[in-house]
Amino acid sequence: MLHPADKAVLRLTLSLGLAASLAYGFAMPAPFLVCVMAAMVACKPGPPIPLGRGVVVSVVMALLLSAGILMVPLLEYYATAGVMLTAAMLYLVFFTGAYRANPLVTMILVIAVAVIPVVGTAEQILAPLISVTLAVGLAVGILVSGISHAFFPDAARPSPAKSIGSPRPSRQAAAWFALRATLIMMPVFVLALTNPSFYLAAVIKTITLAQQSGTTTARTAGRELVGSTAMGAWMAVLAWGGLSLWPNLWMLVLWLMAAGLWSGVRLFRLKNSSFPPSFWSNALVTMLILLGPAIEDSANGKDVYQALVVRVFLFIGVALYAWATVWVLERVRVLWPLGVRGRGGVRGLSRTG
Repeated sequence: MLHPADKAVLRLTLSLGLAASLAYGFAMPAPFLVCVMAAMVACKPGPPIPLGRGVVVSVVMALLLSAGILMVPLLEYYATAGVMLTAAMLYLVFFTGAYRANPLVTMILVIAVAVIPVVGTAEQILAPLISVTLAVGLAVGILVSGISHAFFPDAARPSPAKSIGSPRPSRQAAAWFALRATLIMMPVFVLALTNPSFYLAAVIKTITLAQQSGTTTARTAGRELVGSTAMGAWMAVLAWGGLSLWPNLWMLVLWLMAAGLWSGVRLFRLKNSSFPPSFWSNALVTMLILLGPAIEDSANGKDVYQALVVRVFLFIGVALYAWATVWVLERVRVLWPLGVRGRGGVRGLSRTG
């Protein structure tokens, strides 16, 4: 009989394979985003989202993402005010996400605030297209997650929602996490406004780094943030090298499933690892973000290896900046605990968030 962790790994592997088959087989726009959403849904603990509810969630997500288009005129004609409003909205989203402990919803809202406006500044017609693609990606992720759960179901457990998750952080800890994540996001967001097509993947990567920074401290941030980025880059290079030997859809599906299996056994603790699960989930998402544009570059006749090297160094540079931000804010936090007046401070906050 399979252990629950074995089933979780197989579900992740099968979900990635099915998502890649649908996204690339039907030539969806930005198909790697569909695979990213499917991976995030498959990594979510607990029972699968019912299909009917998933359709409703996907429609709501499409509406939320489309609302991000409203920021485009503000960023184009009143750039300073637009950037300041974006920073305030990102802080609010990260704070609410940390306090409510719902990373998937947080990522959707951050994409609506940061990614869709960046796409819209390049070409407004692309913004609704990417919004629909992400919503379809979530729907595909829920669908393939349900299929994989049907093949590898978990035994019924009483009150699963209460047995999964971590205690809600304090408001002070959530505020520090929101500040940290916003400071990590904003420089890349501003940079992406100068060249949206080139920096779009970096913005998506920065979202995962901003969320991952909430579970790290200054001592472990370098190893987790930079290390997971380097690991994802290495996985992408291996997958591209294997795909180059026989470039077709089925080889792509098999290589993505192999990557999901290899990282999944470490993510779900079937194999001992000194890195936390967030390290391996971020490495897998990084691989998808790097491999997807490389496939598009190859189809458009661009120099794949040059573009891949540039993206890898860009991602590592963003990860180094995230590490530096965590390191600086950890020291500021010791000297000035947010929301606390007078002497003393709040002890133990540096270990949360």
